[in-house]
Amino acid sequence: MVSATGTDTRSRRTRGTRPAAAMVTVLGLLATAAACGGGPASGGGGSTVVFAVAADPGTLSPTTALATTALSMNTFAYDRLVHVAADGTVVPGVAEKWSATATSARFTIRPRVSCEDGSPLTADDVAAEYNHIADPKNQSPMLGLSVPVTAAAKADRATRTVTVTTTKPAPFIVEMSRMLPLLCRKSLAAPAALARATNASGPYRLTEAVPGDHYTYVRRDGYTWGPRGSTGKDLPGQVVFKVVPNESTAANLLMSGQIHGAVINGADQDRLDATKVRNRSFEALFGQLLFNQAAGRPGADPAVRRALVSVLDLKELRNVATGGKGAPATAIGETVPTPCTGDTVTGNLPAHDPERAAAGLTAAGWTKDGGTWTKAGKPLTVGLSYPTNQGPQVASAVELAVQRWTSFGVRATAKPIGSSSIIGTLAGGDWDLAWAPIGVTLPDQLTQFYDGPPPPKGNNFGSLTNPDYHRLAALAAARPGADGCALWEAAEAALVKNADIVPFAARPVRYYAKGITFEVDGSGVVPSTLRQGDGR
Repeated sequence: MVSATGTDTRSRRTRGTRPAAAMVTVLGLLATAAACGGGPASGGGGSTVVFAVAADPGTLSPTTALATTALSMNTFAYDRLVHVAADGTVVPGVAEKWSATATSARFTIRPRVSCEDGSPLTADDVAAEYNHIADPKNQSPMLGLSVPVTAAAKADRATRTVTVTTTKPAPFIVEMSRMLPLLCRKSLAAPAALARATNASGPYRLTEAVPGDHYTYVRRDGYTWGPRGSTGKDLPGQVVFKVVPNESTAANLLMSGQIHGAVINGADQDRLDATKVRNRSFEALFGQLLFNQAAGRPGADPAVRRALVSVLDLKELRNVATGGKGAPATAIGETVPTPCTGDTVTGNLPAHDPERAAAGLTAAGWTKDGGTWTKAGKPLTVGLSYPTNQGPQVASAVELAVQRWTSFGVRATAKPIGSSSIIGTLAGGDWDLAWAPIGVTLPDQLTQFYDGPPPPKGNNFGSLTNPDYHRLAALAAARPGADGCALWEAAEAALVKNADIVPFAARPVRYYAKGITFEVDGSGVVPSTLRQGDGR
């Protein structure tokens, strides 16, 4: 058993200097913890801070929202049982202490926590939310991300405790709760009512929602249960999220002082850096190839997978995709801070060696006929699907890969997919390879994508069957928390060694800010750290 009262006593392993980020599934969720600006500066009062967001959040209902923008905005309104600090330490939130095994957790809820309407947030409320999300009929996308799939919760009013049990191992049951937005029980009866409103436990309440334009949050009075003893007294009076789809426009607004913060990842970084607009960056898994190994697909042949990877110079591909600002990937998708931080990629990818690729195909029964690799009279044909919202550099990298494969003797094509339909494409099964960096906050959350049933019964998009990953992940899941990290890392390395996935590029993600300081984690800006002033 592991336990904590204010701190997490579990041992942690380090991954050198890897500050990483990732996406939740293929949807996108940035993660890490890094100070933006400098040390805290005084602020609060009736002041207003404006952030640019690239897309409208859609629904804000906390039990159903999974879009990046919605998750980020909801952290201002809904508190969490625990928080994770920059060094990976689990610290108290609404839960003042906890204990856990691989199949259970017990949280003690702080007294005097309330929702914005003044009603208390109790252990009964928390247990009800766990059970609501765990009930399959509610179809919450948070199931498996913030709540274990087989979870059941009970509350004890006398001790203010919530006990969560699972029938299958859930080794990171405490860490998962950092993604559970806490709402009062009466809101569970009509969660859709929170699509454009809040009744929440966090430091802010939503007062104005104009879809496609802006969302205004006003600071709550009496908020005293933030991480590490933080309260709302030093927070800005209002936080406005302004929808600005064009990154260059967001950069212009930031430079002119019309907004205070924005994520800028493209060419506008150069002019912001030249004028010394401050930022803190962290690396996100950005480039990863996923093979479709369903019967009849070229990726079902391990020799084909290895050959296609060996033909590519992954460093060249990374430089094109990131404009030379990328770095080799060292993880297959977990965000930082995360309990398991070993390098599972370096040394495990097939090396750039076209001659070895040709020898491997020949040994597997492929022959070169008229400059094209064929087997049983059929040419080796592959299409590389990629989301168009990743920018022109990714499109150029995809075209480069297609050129390299074509020169090698593969009939290769690029297949651009609209950003809103890439997951549908993967789930539909009609694809060969995909540019699909899949990321989560915890290693056990990756099993749904790399093990188990394919769509429509599951999310194993590539129909992967890797016995080593399956065996090692099962062993790891039986150990609570970081105790299983060595096994999780061995499992993930098995995927890379088998060329089931090809994580080859990480890219810095930069939060630029003027006139404010803050920290960022897996959901974006950490509300309790937001201050006005540049921290100089």
